[in-house]
Amino acid sequence: MTAILTLNAGSSSVKFSVYFSDDGLSPQAHGQVESIGTSARLSLQHGEAHTKKPVAADSQAAALSVILEAIEPALKGHRVSGIGHRVVHGGQDFDGPALLTRAIVSQLKALSPLAPLHQPANLAGVAAAKEAFPNAIQVACFDTAFHRNHPWVNDTFALPRDLYDQGIRRYGFHGLSYQYITENLRKDAPDIAKGRVIVAHLGNGASMCALNDCVSIGSTMGFSALDGLPMGTRCGQLDPGVILYLLDQGMSAEDITTLLYKESGLKGLSGISHDMRTLLSSKTREARQADDYFTFRLRREIGAMAAVLGGIDALVFCGGIGEHAPSIRSDAVRDLDYLGLRVHEPANQRNESVISSGRVPILIIPTDEERVIAKATQQFLCAAEPHLDDTASPNKMRAAR
Repeated sequence: MTAILTLNAGSSSVKFSVYFSDDGLSPQAHGQVESIGTSARLSLQHGEAHTKKPVAADSQAAALSVILEAIEPALKGHRVSGIGHRVVHGGQDFDGPALLTRAIVSQLKALSPLAPLHQPANLAGVAAAKEAFPNAIQVACFDTAFHRNHPWVNDTFALPRDLYDQGIRRYGFHGLSYQYITENLRKDAPDIAKGRVIVAHLGNGASMCALNDCVSIGSTMGFSALDGLPMGTRCGQLDPGVILYLLDQGMSAEDITTLLYKESGLKGLSGISHDMRTLLSSKTREARQADDYFTFRLRREIGAMAAVLGGIDALVFCGGIGEHAPSIRSDAVRDLDYLGLRVHEPANQRNESVISSGRVPILIIPTDEERVIAKATQQFLCAAEPHLDDTASPNKMRAAR
């Protein structure tokens, strides 16, 4: 009777889910600790019960301690024997999940400059979990792995070739989400799965992926999680000359990193919020302009991904915005009739699974990155020695501190 805990540790939040591996990976609880280090709050969904409350958490380790105590009733005597971690960057070497040995953790730390806001936070979550569960299987699932089979022309920049060999190339991200969507398509829409599909993962982070027979051959994101579409606080595609200019004006690399990762995107354009829900409810000109820019870039990138694929057989929306913002979906395909994309507005307003009225299907598929992580962790558990055990508990973790 074993349980799997999935963790998605960010700079100010830790999302989690609990699954029972002996019950078809049935989800038992999920939630997050957010605003770590400031006004931390726990959100927990367990069955029909939904809990929200302030907690004391000034680090990922402290947040994990809170999580362990919160999920104890959901475990129902199951032992946490496997922990799956979302790790944003796997670099050149990882094209699938990996067991988190000391050597691999060191490799992943070396990739931190490629994802400065994500990778250190992910690895802080790994360190906290290893301390709490020293005998549990710890598995890394990479957002970049899904894109490792790109054709060379979709993988390189027009820079000296030795830089490509050093790892300066397009990696793509949100791979765990895209993997879930491909698995869903293979199961529920096999004919569509075999074709040319564009998937738009739209949330606080946003990107698109071009799939041919469920294989990624193109992505709007590149070397870092900054490229492509504008996001909640990230800039998206940007002329590199802007960076050179800002450096020449006296901004430091650290200042520019903060600008591009935390102060740009919808937040920077609107001057109001990074949250699309807030912008859609706002009447200000700046909020409208931020929305207009976002949907303009969606249309532009849909066209680009269609060019990568040589056509389009289906468009899929997923992610928080993609699944719940009808007006964004409508504007994303506005004037794209020439690609066969047309929204059926009543279905769109109801967030139905199929929202198209043109010849090309437009689908809404809720994504589930945590389930992808749990499945990968279960595979490692099945291959592990049967004596693997974990006796850590919230009380022991607190005592160890």
